[in-house]
Amino acid sequence: MKSVTKNGEKKMSERIENFALANPISLLLGKEKKDWTREDLIKVILEKQIERITFNYTGIDGKIKELKIPITSRKHAELILAEGERCDGSSLFKGMVDAGKSDLYVVPVYKTAFLNPFDDKSLNIICRFLDRNGRPAEFAPDNILAKAASNFTAKTGLELYSFGELEFYLIGNIQNQTYALPKQSGYHSSSPFAKTGDLINEMMRYMSQITGNIKYAHNEVGYIQSVESDFSELKGKSAEQVEIEFLPTPVDETADIMVLASWLVRNISYRHGFVATFFPKIDFEHAGNGLHFHNALMKDGKNIMTDAAGELTSDAKKLIGGLCYYAPSLTAFGNMCSSSYLRLVPHHEAPTKVCWSESNRSALIRVPLAWTKNKNLAMQINPQQKEELVHNESLQTVELRSPDGSANVHMLLAGITMAAEWGLLNTQESLNLTEQSYVSVNIHSNQNLQELSELATSCVESSEMLLQHRVLFERDKTFPSYVIEYVANVLQKENDRQLNKRLMALPDEEKFAESRRIMHRHLHKY
Repeated sequence: MKSVTKNGEKKMSERIENFALANPISLLLGKEKKDWTREDLIKVILEKQIERITFNYTGIDGKIKELKIPITSRKHAELILAEGERCDGSSLFKGMVDAGKSDLYVVPVYKTAFLNPFDDKSLNIICRFLDRNGRPAEFAPDNILAKAASNFTAKTGLELYSFGELEFYLIGNIQNQTYALPKQSGYHSSSPFAKTGDLINEMMRYMSQITGNIKYAHNEVGYIQSVESDFSELKGKSAEQVEIEFLPTPVDETADIMVLASWLVRNISYRHGFVATFFPKIDFEHAGNGLHFHNALMKDGKNIMTDAAGELTSDAKKLIGGLCYYAPSLTAFGNMCSSSYLRLVPHHEAPTKVCWSESNRSALIRVPLAWTKNKNLAMQINPQQKEELVHNESLQTVELRSPDGSANVHMLLAGITMAAEWGLLNTQESLNLTEQSYVSVNIHSNQNLQELSELATSCVESSEMLLQHRVLFERDKTFPSYVIEYVANVLQKENDRQLNKRLMALPDEEKFAESRRIMHRHLHKY
């Protein structure tokens, strides 16, 4: 961002600054990521004495995959960067893609290239899946999202920007328990109370250098001094909850950033002897891991969520209406395991009803503080600062609080994008829904909100809601019908109808043991 004083004098040039956390490839090339070409990446390979190009892409399980390609000559590097490679789609998308039609191309997106922090001889690049005809593979979640984003802009003339709040537990042997944190009291803790600060610093360093889009990191409320579990990697270990929040990016870039960030978190944790889990719930009595997404409408590079008075614009309210309309079926992509529905219960700062509010953490959709009516706040408490920082950008977003770490991020964001499009194109219906869904109180302590729609309470309910509302996702052939059926089938296999009711009927000891079994069985899946 170009920074200016109130008299218009430039204070920061547009050239790439050599900050410690600046992208090292941008520094080497003197170019922003969006401008990188094949020739630029060849220069990086030569300058850094790179031995291999590693192609990364996201499978149906939501995790990064890799293909290592040793580079022996310029001709070889140019060919790989120009044409990509092949992979087996039936293995990457097992249960969705037939072995008889399984060959796919993986083709690099140059602007996603990064120097692998765990392998100094590798240049890694995120890829897209193309079919035998050279077209985006219609079933790949990243292509579904790209299509949703393209349709959104074509129909509305706007762009949707998004960013995530990545929550996870770091679980390991913390020998020194001096200044141990009390239960549920880890929020924004500092050392020596929080013990994992060095890991978090390392995560932020690499995420910042690779993505350039980290807002901040902090300890979250969850802290477990000794985890109860039958799994050896958990039993008796300490667990600290962490949140890393990002900055807004075009929605089709946001998903890749989140998947890459999860990969970095796991790698750094593994190298330090910790387990990192994004699993929605790891203990019945402790905070769960959400994966909230903030969303903003952009026009000509400007956030249009608020007007000159700092109030939500009509378009912002239509976005909220669209999210409310789609919300009951979005859990099919955002809450994909039984443990998700042990988190979406009353009195745990997790939503259970379709509603929105300002700064209300019990609501499904929250409109957070965003400096819309107040700027240069530091001048109020630093009277020696006489010069304002002039910046006219709105920072307003609306936050969807239901998703968690089990989400298929690409498909979830595709659904959110389609919800935003619906809201903007169905003006009266979306504005009416926004008006009807507003709450100003804690939804868990007010008995007068029975008319609000309920979120699903199990994977089975989510699958049923998805199938009932499948037309919302299949319109414009954005989600292929067989992808919707695949997701519904995955959810139905959880066989968790009325899970919370069944658990609450058990004696306490059995309830806790059974909930831990459910929570921990897929610990490394998410």
